[in-house]
Amino acid sequence: MILRPRQKIFVEKCHEALDKFGAALGVAPTGAGKTVMLSAAATRYNRTLILQHRDELVAQNRKTFAAVNPKSRTDLFTADRKNWGVNATFGMVQTLVKERNLATMPNDLELLIVDEAHHVAAASYLRIIEAFREQNPEGHILGLTATPQRSDRKALIGTFPVVADIIQLAELVQGGFLVRPRGIVMDLGLKSELDRIPKTSDFDMDQVAEVMDKSPLNDRIVKEWQTQAGTRRTVVFTATVAHAEHLCEAFVEAGIKAVVVHGEMGGAERVATLKAFDEGRYQVILNVAVLTEG
Repeated sequence: MILRPRQKIFVEKCHEALDKFGAALGVAPTGAGKTVMLSAAATRYNRTLILQHRDELVAQNRKTFAAVNPKSRTDLFTADRKNWGVNATFGMVQTLVKERNLATMPNDLELLIVDEAHHVAAASYLRIIEAFREQNPEGHILGLTATPQRSDRKALIGTFPVVADIIQLAELVQGGFLVRPRGIVMDLGLKSELDRIPKTSDFDMDQVAEVMDKSPLNDRIVKEWQTQAGTRRTVVFTATVAHAEHLCEAFVEAGIKAVVVHGEMGGAERVATLKAFDEGRYQVILNVAVLTEG
């Protein structure tokens, strides 16, 4: 796989920052090809660990990595399979963080890549990073994210002392790689009610649902969607699982093929639902913070 010129520059800057600082963060928006770039960044290292926090990301990243590095021998460290790859290992944070699994970490890892690196402020990530540094003191750490600013304002500088490069959304639009985003606002007359919800690091989604999850509003949303979306497939984000289910019912009642995916579903059911949407069996998929990454 041949990198685009801007992707190549991004990878080169990441390598320069890693050589100088030992750890670095790369920032690029959705559509920039972060998985391609992280895969290319790993090319110069003999053994790499790539961290993810969702099953979908593990499969997606491994497939792209193989396309960029066809000769690399990779494996998985997940709940179902716990093997360290010869060249690269795709590991689930939830599995690796367990003490008995951390104890198996090799001492010849040269690079740790953290996908969706804004999560590194979480205790589970920090524990894995600490183990990596103890086992591989000469190893480098590279993080990639589209959203380095966390809503809880926790800093990432403890792990990443420098930002290697930032690809701006405007660059990708001007280069013809992304379409110019267009925003359409539907006024439901709820601004004053939503403004009264106390906000700390983020909104309380249960309180948001109390305001938003009402049958007349759901019906209005579906009608507005029909006006704006036409035949286009759509991803809908909701406040709670119940909100997603109720809004999905409104779509179905209007004759729209819609389905819900959420974190409380079993892994196999979630994979099957996403596959059905990808294959076009549903026009609308509703979710609660599941389709925000990857």
